[in-house]
Amino acid sequence: MAVTTHDWTVVDEGWGRRAVDFATLSEPSNCREYVAIHHRLAVDDGDRVLDVACGSGLALELAALRGATCAGIDASPRLVAVARDRNPDADVRTGDMHALPWDDGSFDVVTSFRGIWGTTPEALAEVHRVLAPGGRVGLTVWGHIKVSAGAWALGPFRLAEAPAVANQAAMVALGRPGAGEELLASHGFADVRRVSPRFAWEFPDPQAFARTLASTGPAWEAIRDAGEEAFHDAAVRAAEQHVRDGLPLRAEIDLVGYLARKPA
Repeated sequence: MAVTTHDWTVVDEGWGRRAVDFATLSEPSNCREYVAIHHRLAVDDGDRVLDVACGSGLALELAALRGATCAGIDASPRLVAVARDRNPDADVRTGDMHALPWDDGSFDVVTSFRGIWGTTPEALAEVHRVLAPGGRVGLTVWGHIKVSAGAWALGPFRLAEAPAVANQAAMVALGRPGAGEELLASHGFADVRRVSPRFAWEFPDPQAFARTLASTGPAWEAIRDAGEEAFHDAAVRAAEQHVRDGLPLRAEIDLVGYLARKPA
């Protein structure tokens, strides 16, 4: 979902390869953050909402249930296909979030759920452009992963080569204290606030966890270097340490949200 280089067309290689698994196994756990940010932004009837890095479109579907008219963009055509299937009335496009294909002031609300990172800050200039004066923006990024109870769930990503792991660290830097506030303000946003929406992955068993994790972009970087079997085995071993009798596997990870508006 996130673009980590300006060659946005490469994103589908990782994020699109198991688009159906991502849409059905991974993305439903994101509902907590989607609902929390939509509530904080007061998304309501008649709002024109754009979701940047919309993935398989569940956030668009939830915004539409609140009465919004929705649009979305993602770099993965295979995820966009799922998003269009879920949102037949929405304007969902494949493209680059650094060059949004909509006119100035087209939207009342722009969201991006872990789609704009510390490695892609220029995307905020486009978000600002397509927002109408007085429009609202809501973003989420990972927070302090190392102190999160569910940090174990992201551990298999470290099987990737060192440059990819370093890039992952640079991406999440946007969640550090003051980082997002400063970046949004530098792009002309006002009334910037940091909030703490919840994130929790839940799985029935270690095998389901491993399959779910393998559907994500960072997993592809690890699989490409370590191989499918090694990645699967590492994910299963990590999850087996957290099995609870009569309860689902649960991985809570610190999440940071930013809310702001474009001055009227």
